[in-house]
Amino acid sequence: MALKTLEWKNNKLFLLDQTRLPQTEAYYQCVNYQDVAKAIKKMIIRGAPALGVAAAFGMVLGARQIKTKNPSILRREILKTARILIATRPTAVNIVWAVERMKRVAEENQKQGVLAVKEKLLKEATQILREDVAANREMGRQGQILIPDGCSILTHCNAGALATAGYGTALGVIRAAVEAGKRIHVFVDETRPFLQGSRLTTWELMKDHIPCTLIADNMAGALMAQGKIHLAIVGADRIAANGDVANKIGTYSVARLCQVHRIPFYVAAPVSTVDLAIDKGEGIPIEQRPEAEMTFFCGRRITPEGVNVLNPAFDVTPGRYIRAIITEKGIVQKPFKSGLKKILA
Repeated sequence: MALKTLEWKNNKLFLLDQTRLPQTEAYYQCVNYQDVAKAIKKMIIRGAPALGVAAAFGMVLGARQIKTKNPSILRREILKTARILIATRPTAVNIVWAVERMKRVAEENQKQGVLAVKEKLLKEATQILREDVAANREMGRQGQILIPDGCSILTHCNAGALATAGYGTALGVIRAAVEAGKRIHVFVDETRPFLQGSRLTTWELMKDHIPCTLIADNMAGALMAQGKIHLAIVGADRIAANGDVANKIGTYSVARLCQVHRIPFYVAAPVSTVDLAIDKGEGIPIEQRPEAEMTFFCGRRITPEGVNVLNPAFDVTPGRYIRAIITEKGIVQKPFKSGLKKILA
């Protein structure tokens, strides 16, 4: 895909506005960290790895906004910026991972002065971006061995180039399989209520000329029963130490359908998505999204006024329903607890 999900240019961060896809390909310009926080909350940029990279550059912009020569004041304001960025989307651990990494760089270079801290932060954010692209490509290279030639794959949500700094996690594995010469077909579910599948995943796959078919979320079980889906692969927003995975709402349903129909269910995510501090999936915070995402469509109300709405952005899939977790450091098999700890050592 030629378009970049995000780009640092002329001391500004440009984000491909995913709320306007697929109709309009336009960039949202961030000149301060508040712009980045707004973009994350409003899902102008989304996908755990991409959120981590965006938050890193948000820290760069935050530091550049601070007009002081006093390193102590700089440190205080950087910590304030960090808290605001971390609070934008609580489930995506990559934000925390990236912001904490940027905070360490600021701390380590504080004695060198304000200018040095700002320069080091930009260098680190750029490195985080490069590492993400490299990690996705390596994840794809390793994960594609699990994709048989001639198979049909179900995806849920968008875990492609749009969800990362480039190439993708789950879609990265699919891209790598295609690059290896394998013939595949992708079934893309809509992923209600924000429609990341129908709006974004199909857009990416069609850009890359990868055969795909859009289905409603409630069609997956019937297609599995008919033998038309051979495996499912998704991304992740946080992986607990025991292998439980938080991903877009509806992932749990897909995993259970795969279990019933004896179809492999895979998760692809960088190691930055693994959170060993949370032992089980029950401890993962689940973001609640605005009611309007359920009650309005294309700016028009589609439900009765005053209806009660529940709109969790994520659910948790227990590790027992996952065949393997694909990372850039290897494919982790069960038992996940020891396997995840090993790749993070």
